[in-house]
Amino acid sequence: MLWLKIIVSCAIVAFGIGIGYLAAGKYRSRKKFFAQLYDFNERYLSELGYSRKPLPVFLKEFPATGDFRKSLEGLAFSRAPDLRYPYLTADEKKECGDYFFMLGRGDAQSQSGYFGARREPLGEKKAACEKEAKAKGELYIKLGLLAGLAFVILII
Repeated sequence: MLWLKIIVSCAIVAFGIGIGYLAAGKYRSRKKFFAQLYDFNERYLSELGYSRKPLPVFLKEFPATGDFRKSLEGLAFSRAPDLRYPYLTADEKKECGDYFFMLGRGDAQSQSGYFGARREPLGEKKAACEKEAKAKGELYIKLGLLAGLAFVILII
């Protein structure tokens, strides 16, 4: 009977931790999106300065994954990126929409100026998202652990 209680207790605690991990997924996705946006900006600035490939070719070759890849594919095919992600706020959706709208608009010098000016705000946003994802991720996992332990105490 003791073994059964231990196994059920471990399963409940693991379930609580899993729920906490899933709850923090929003912040991990947001961190990943803005990290890829920052990397995209850096690579696009380099591209503007050197090889100047056509935008659809550059978008296709950029090694993005997940939601950022979906946004780039929407941008490449219809010039309208899909930014309907639940982890982006309305202001972030507007900022990203404006950013994607400016891709390929104007000459290389004006684009270099615009995307060069976006470097610092994107770096700050990336750092803030990383910090928030770490803090909220740890918080939700700890809350899941505590909820699991509280449930085990109530059962036993």
